[in-house]
Amino acid sequence: MSREPSLIFVNRYAWPDRSATSQILTDVAVHLAEAGFAVKIVASRLAYEGDEGPFPARESHRGVELHRVATPAFGRGTVVGRIADYLGFYVTSFFKVLALAKRGDVVVAKTDPPVLSWPIGIAAGLKGARRANWLQDLYPEVAVAFGMVREQGLVTRIVRALRNRSLAAADCNVAIGNRMADLLRREGIPDETIAVIPNMTDDAAIVPVPAADNPLRREWGYGDDQLVVGYSGNLGRAHEIDTVLAAAEALQREGREDVRFLFVGGGFLRERLEREIAARGLANIDLQPYQPRERLHLSLTVPDVHWVALQPALEGLIVPSKFYGAAASGRPVLFVGSEAGELGDVIPASDGGAIVAPGDSARMAAILRQLADDPARRAEQGRNARALVDRHFTRARVLGDWELLARRLLRA
Repeated sequence: MSREPSLIFVNRYAWPDRSATSQILTDVAVHLAEAGFAVKIVASRLAYEGDEGPFPARESHRGVELHRVATPAFGRGTVVGRIADYLGFYVTSFFKVLALAKRGDVVVAKTDPPVLSWPIGIAAGLKGARRANWLQDLYPEVAVAFGMVREQGLVTRIVRALRNRSLAAADCNVAIGNRMADLLRREGIPDETIAVIPNMTDDAAIVPVPAADNPLRREWGYGDDQLVVGYSGNLGRAHEIDTVLAAAEALQREGREDVRFLFVGGGFLRERLEREIAARGLANIDLQPYQPRERLHLSLTVPDVHWVALQPALEGLIVPSKFYGAAASGRPVLFVGSEAGELGDVIPASDGGAIVAPGDSARMAAILRQLADDPARRAEQGRNARALVDRHFTRARVLGDWELLARRLLRA
């Protein structure tokens, strides 16, 4: 009996998990299902933050079939535990794809856990399915940048060889930025297999809301005359907090009580952030947990200016997806990172914020003073940031690109 070909996405986390990669995957999968595609997701039964789950082994969400596999749950606290979790998902997702995939299907592997393209590519190949990879980051290069492995070490060379072989054998490799695509080409991945589709935000739901009209801003105790400098989402190893901490310390010393810092979310660096706040006696930094998605349009418009960060060594390996939501909120965005990076081009060209080199806390403090003292300039940069999203990063545009790609792969 024949059946309609399916798109099968594979990633460790999916709906209802709150992590960024989970939400982006779910948005794309749901759109494709609503466009008439048969869509399945293979994920683990766990949540990224470990505060939910285990989720059911099988359920449907807005037309998408979710198939969840059992995996170890040691968590992200130790390298050994993390590797055990990765290996568990490699094995169980491999066999789940073997059970689900058929000739004519398209299997799309994301990058959590790293180098998922290798085992899932093998499984898809064994079943005669087409292979695609959706690259949110690039390992082992990320691990090298973190100092976890050596550039020319045996493990690095083996992992890179397996990764490159699986990408070269794929029918399509989706990069989320132009610099990532360039790196793939330098690694010998055929240009005809590379597509660039950026991540996105829900620009229809996240719209500029004046501070005076945001009930969450009042609930969290901020006045209309204060400049709130916000960060929203995961604060992980790829990011940087010392520049912002030093800027907050300098502004507090000079008595700028009108400038406050807000961190909303979690991640690897949150515990260190809490320790630094206490050690430095910073009374101008507030912490809030992750917010439910239905309140994201409010939590993203509590700040008057956003900051995002990426260590320069990770340019081309990761793109900070939280930038899109920050810009959609109609607020200036300060990027702590490289001027030569993906956002280093975009933000200055749009006049939607500024670039701050890591460690240049004096420049960050100066920019924040200016934004606090010049509401008109702040509003102008906020409008420019939103206009940038409207021109290049709308949800409709990104989902349309995914729909075109899905049709091409299934047709082939």
